[in-house]
Amino acid sequence: MSLTTRTDDGWATTRFVVLGFGTAGYACADSLLQAGAEHVVVLDDRDNEQLQEKAQILGTLGAEIRLGAGSTAELPADVEIVVTSPGIPPHAPLLTAAAERGVPIWSEIELAWRLRDPANAAPWLCVTGTNGKTTTVQMLTAILTAAGHRAVAAGNVGLPLLEAVMDPEPYDVIAVELSSYQLHFTDSMSAHSAAVLNLAPDHVDWHGSLEAYAADKGRIYTNCQVACVYNVADQATEKLVEDADVVEGCRAIGFTLGTPGLSMLGLVDEYLVDRAFVEQRASSALELATLADVIPAAPHNVANALAAAALARSFGVPATAVRDGLRGFRPDAHRIAHVAEVAGVNYVDDSKATNPHAAQASLLAYEHVVWIAGGQAKGATFDELVVAARDRLRGVVLLGQDKAVIGQALARHAPDVPVIVVESTDTGAMETVVGEATKLAQVGDTVLLAPGCASWDMFANYGARGDAFAEAVNRLGL
Repeated sequence: MSLTTRTDDGWATTRFVVLGFGTAGYACADSLLQAGAEHVVVLDDRDNEQLQEKAQILGTLGAEIRLGAGSTAELPADVEIVVTSPGIPPHAPLLTAAAERGVPIWSEIELAWRLRDPANAAPWLCVTGTNGKTTTVQMLTAILTAAGHRAVAAGNVGLPLLEAVMDPEPYDVIAVELSSYQLHFTDSMSAHSAAVLNLAPDHVDWHGSLEAYAADKGRIYTNCQVACVYNVADQATEKLVEDADVVEGCRAIGFTLGTPGLSMLGLVDEYLVDRAFVEQRASSALELATLADVIPAAPHNVANALAAAALARSFGVPATAVRDGLRGFRPDAHRIAHVAEVAGVNYVDDSKATNPHAAQASLLAYEHVVWIAGGQAKGATFDELVVAARDRLRGVVLLGQDKAVIGQALARHAPDVPVIVVESTDTGAMETVVGEATKLAQVGDTVLLAPGCASWDMFANYGARGDAFAEAVNRLGL
């Protein structure tokens, strides 16, 4: 198939299969119908009232919806393109069958790229990485908006990318968050500029290996036009830039928490500075903002700000807009959020830290920490985290399904750190956890919820876990 834009007449005659009927699958099917596709079949093994309601809507527009057990067992014989939802792994039987038959497989991102209106297509500034994607994209959107652009955060955050692309009032620029799932089946995207913030083990079960996970992250740089932004402290991200097939003239731009070298953004004293997008970069740097403009000014959040600034500067945003955008930005809930100070102890909710890499970054932002951790580890290990953070740990409180995995790492590398294990998994467990953490804390310490694990063993999501923590903290003074 050589479909390229939504004005291509081939959309009407091409036979599409959309695999999965969640939020992404619905958006894909709906967008295909809007683009004029006349042959759209949606497959999902699930069947419930909500899906039936959505099926009725798309059915009236001409889509064929097949729901229920066995619906994805067989690839339709006449399919020409499969559009897959991001949560479905490449080894799923229907995707394997498509690959064996030579049927192209598109992600929702690939579909969005091909559906852009070439006459009004907004440039994409793209962000991926194991941690920090959402915050960086939101910072970037705030900076772009401060510069006067009609900008939006889309993709794996905020507005679905297909909706942004199909908006009848075109955006000036789109800040796009991309997961490794979304990048796996994305081939033709050509970002204006792109960043990989960091790489750490995650979703290895989906990708098959850490190497495959990293390679999918690196796909964000393919065909990049202006700037490939990488993390100077994470050599794996620079290697992805070196290996990328980019548009001629595209530059490698680093960001660092140290003094920046040539073609980098970094820190000089309390200032965020640019030595990449200034004419005299060989001998001078341009002040963009101060550490006081970044809230919170935890090291990993400052790194996010520098990455966002690099992407914005690649788009021609002035330094004043970087400052104003960062100054007015506040992270979403459950991202290193201060909950309260009780009896001289700070309580911080970073429930979004759902893997060891994110938890480690959070722990290293504080001098003395009582760490609350545990949940579903997703096969991750915690030895590197414990070694890095053990000198900061006043104590640890563990909960959840894989608490023993963390406990074993603590026993190996920090045997002198007090560890309390909470066995309860009922709705009141977090109150017990906070109570035990409070007993371990001293005046000036931080009690930090940075679980390093997914939440689904005990909570509906990381937000519910963070809310339970905040509620328990707020009851301390009662």
